[in-house]
Amino acid sequence: MPDLKQHFQRYTKYILYLLSIFFLGWGFTPYPSVFLGLILGSSLSLFNLWLIRKRMERFDRALEEGKKVRSLGTFSRMASAGVAVLIALKFPEFIHLISTVIGLMMVYIVIMIDYFWQQTILHKKQKER
Repeated sequence: MPDLKQHFQRYTKYILYLLSIFFLGWGFTPYPSVFLGLILGSSLSLFNLWLIRKRMERFDRALEEGKKVRSLGTFSRMASAGVAVLIALKFPEFIHLISTVIGLMMVYIVIMIDYFWQQTILHKKQKER
């Protein structure tokens, strides 16, 4: 489990860096609606990451104690994605819909990039031995 916590901390850090870049893009580029959509989607994506982390910790504890295992909260994560899309549809002049959807997938993109990055580092360490 400590390894899993390190992964979640690393993903959170990367998403926060991306959010700061998106805020700069929102404030200083001629595409504020695109960056506002990325901010909205990435923020809810970060919330979903936090939610899955808490649910996985609860899931792990239930398995250790031999209790009944509950769901990991797929419905609540889908509902937050639906809320993001509804907000983007309600305010299309301020929030770009496609960038909101891309922002919702941002955690998964970060996880894939981090996985390949970690595999590259691991491969280099194995070659050095």
